[in-house]
Amino acid sequence: MRIIIIGAGPGGYETAALAAAKGIETVLITDGPLGGTCLNEGCIPTKTLCAMDAPDQERKNAVIGQLQAGIAQLLKPVTIVRGKARLAGGTAVEAEGTLYRADAVIIATGSVSATLPIPGAGLAVDSSVMLALSEVPQRLCVIGGGVIGLEFASIYRKFGSEVTVLEFCPGILPRFDVDLAKRLKAALAKRGIRTETSARVTGVESSGGVRTVRWTKGDAEYATEANCVLMAVGRRPNLASLNLEEAGIAFTPKGITVDGNMQTNVPGVYAIGDITGGMMLAHVASAQGRVALAHICGESCPTDLSLVPAAVFTVPEVATVGLTEEQCEGRSIKVGRANYRANGKAVANGNADGSCKVIADGESGRILGVHIIGDHASDLIHEAAALMALGATASQGAAVIHAHPTLSEVLRDAFAAAQ
Repeated sequence: MRIIIIGAGPGGYETAALAAAKGIETVLITDGPLGGTCLNEGCIPTKTLCAMDAPDQERKNAVIGQLQAGIAQLLKPVTIVRGKARLAGGTAVEAEGTLYRADAVIIATGSVSATLPIPGAGLAVDSSVMLALSEVPQRLCVIGGGVIGLEFASIYRKFGSEVTVLEFCPGILPRFDVDLAKRLKAALAKRGIRTETSARVTGVESSGGVRTVRWTKGDAEYATEANCVLMAVGRRPNLASLNLEEAGIAFTPKGITVDGNMQTNVPGVYAIGDITGGMMLAHVASAQGRVALAHICGESCPTDLSLVPAAVFTVPEVATVGLTEEQCEGRSIKVGRANYRANGKAVANGNADGSCKVIADGESGRILGVHIIGDHASDLIHEAAALMALGATASQGAAVIHAHPTLSEVLRDAFAAAQ
């Protein structure tokens, strides 16, 4: 059997390594560096900056280089083709003038930064430029109060920038639990980050090296001056150059259409990750790759793609899994809350600002959603995800003995409150 994978991000390279480990002849085609956006211009460099007190490009590049070397070692059994790929019909792929044929193709070309169609949009920078800055802008204006925008706002506030965030929706983190988002907005305000919601950006201007962002809120017009403007209004599937229409692959501007096995309408052709327009998270792409590969091999893969933990690496951290309280509207639920300030480890650490919210079904007690804001939220959320994957109830979660003193006791207390 032979498989062609297009794209070397987490979904692509992890699936390629797994396929090769199964003894499958695997060809990985990429026109970018190993690790894709996540390693080179996204998840890893931003988390590296999160651990710094000032921009250190040498340190950031060393982290990326070390992880790239690890991926290259992992992919030793894989044939890597450098170049831009286009589908050539069926399960054939053309790259740099060479035609490759396989039993199956997996498209994993990821996404690219989106931008607003406003005057002066080109005066704003994207996340890749922000990651390459060696000097800290005195004033930073972030257009977009989603995950990417808020992480950069938090990072550069720590570096010393005066930060203003402009979000079009009524609240930041529009897809997150509203209560959680409100708590984060308040926490960011305490750190000096100004956040304006229901703000419609109308244009960006430049004069004398200063950027002016024009925006409206209701009937009022405003202007925010900054030395740097970050455009962080989301990402869009990287559909360009794939020759999808000619190859007969069904897609929309939101992404390639796939079924539950990640297979497109063309037999043998699969798509995973951001290119499908779903949750644009590296771990989702990796999980979808495992599902696709299992289907190609005729195996089962009991992965619940609807149960996905997500984390935002602001200060404080935010993490969530499952349904929000708003998504549970109309059904019987129980909501349990616990605060970090009542947790011994949090108080001892000096990071007692935070809380945990558990949503359980009002009848069965089954855990439906968990939302955490506070120190190490990105780590704590996985206990909740594991319990939810097993169909556990809030009572069962509360019955698990947790070591003392640990932050995980906050989660136990929230489970107990949701019984």
